[in-house]
Amino acid sequence: MIRTVATKPYLDQKPGTSGLRKKVPVFQQEHYAENFIQSIFDALDGFEGKTLVIGGDGRFYNREVIQKAIGKVMVGQGGILSTPAASNVIRKYKTFGGIILSASHNPGGPHEDFGIKYNAGNGGPAAEKLTDAIFAKTKVISSFKIADIGTVDLDTIGTVEAGGMTVEVIDPVADYAELMEGLFDFDALRALFKSGFRMRFDAMHAVTGPYAKDILENRLGAPKGTARNFIPLPDFGGHHPDPNLVHAKHLYDEMMGPDAPDFGAASDGDGDRNLIIGKGIFVTPSDSVAMLAANAHLAPGYKAGLKGIARSMPTSGAADRVAEKLGIGIYETPTGWKFFGNLLDADMATICGEESAGTGSNHVREKDGLWAVLLWLNILAARGESAKQIVTEHWAAYGRNYYSRHDYEEVETDRAIALVDELRTKLASLPGTSVRGMKIASADDFAYHDPVDGSIAKNQGIRVLFEGGSRVVFRLSGTGTSGATLRLYIERYEPDTSRHDLDTQEALADLIAAADDIAGIRSHTGRAKPSVIT
Repeated sequence: MIRTVATKPYLDQKPGTSGLRKKVPVFQQEHYAENFIQSIFDALDGFEGKTLVIGGDGRFYNREVIQKAIGKVMVGQGGILSTPAASNVIRKYKTFGGIILSASHNPGGPHEDFGIKYNAGNGGPAAEKLTDAIFAKTKVISSFKIADIGTVDLDTIGTVEAGGMTVEVIDPVADYAELMEGLFDFDALRALFKSGFRMRFDAMHAVTGPYAKDILENRLGAPKGTARNFIPLPDFGGHHPDPNLVHAKHLYDEMMGPDAPDFGAASDGDGDRNLIIGKGIFVTPSDSVAMLAANAHLAPGYKAGLKGIARSMPTSGAADRVAEKLGIGIYETPTGWKFFGNLLDADMATICGEESAGTGSNHVREKDGLWAVLLWLNILAARGESAKQIVTEHWAAYGRNYYSRHDYEEVETDRAIALVDELRTKLASLPGTSVRGMKIASADDFAYHDPVDGSIAKNQGIRVLFEGGSRVVFRLSGTGTSGATLRLYIERYEPDTSRHDLDTQEALADLIAAADDIAGIRSHTGRAKPSVIT
């Protein structure tokens, strides 16, 4: 029986770059989750009778919201489905779309973060046109429909019929593992581990644990214990599931130690981000995109070469140099994986990446943490070299892009907006002036003209470019749940191989100081230093 329940709008349900993210107590308000889910359905056309995929990263409140959203769906066993695996299921079974329950790399728990986002039939995040339509529906919603079918067993694989609804509980790993086996040389990877190759993969008690355990240890024969913290927990074990050098410092320390394994990696809450650390060397996400693209042909799934490379605007220009050498297109997009979707669907790009540790390809329409790790392993196996050798040889061939991101988290929203507004008023007067002895060549507020559908996305980040190729970028992030996060991106290109072993923060020191001179970060935020440096 389907009931219609009267409700009132909540006016704070505007989706960000990756859906609606709020603290759990916000979602626990009466009808809050139901309102948003109903607004998704109200904004869609032609989904009646069609199948949706639903799943999440297992964080606190995951199971409860799945029970609210169930209809004619495919759902991961235990409510578990990584974001890239959900994208694959949508594409493989040609479902209408999917609902992914996650706040990605943000903390989980009774008072931490939760999120809901809709992915379209291509497997990718909903376009802005649809998220705008969903938000419009949330502001006028007066009722939602819900089926009284009781609690559905999410832990037993199989099909359940309840109240005219068909719920198919699927193995969350099987389809994804099959996809990876078609892209990578699993025989070569088995031989690599058989040779004594040692690896650490930290799943951070998040969703990639079951995937890494099955693929690395069961299918590829990596030693037991290669996958650590592999049981997904609602609060991620009390830790922050963001695979960066702050929250995965233990892995970094081990990889820099005297008895370091050959390769280290980690993924985040919903499985779409990655951390790559070779023995004695951290590989920045920007460098990783470029190096994966330069070597992708070594994996069976990419042996025919790449159609193009796409990167988000704040990501370093390292990938641009690879695209130039390969003679393929390079596309600079706003931050947000949805902007890559059109390029991938149009077969204009094959590999995409973001400096925020997201890398992926045309195999799905999301970034994919474990995919990036497996491609690195395939390259290591094919080249017979260490990660450190591959990185230093890449820098020697292409030059090094010194790069860092400084995050000022939970800044008072008014202060953050004031900083950006003031900076925008300065843009026209900056070119031709000098800061810290460096001449500014240009300054703008990045706008993206989509080459596929002609749409335009404005105000995507403020860029200040210096003569010689250095730059600083300022951007307010939409992925947090409280306050605002100011992100500062700093980049310097260094072609001289004798200067490729500098400390990154040292190499960028004058640019960091110049950014504060230009934008008044300290005076606006009241912060003497960033919350996180990556």
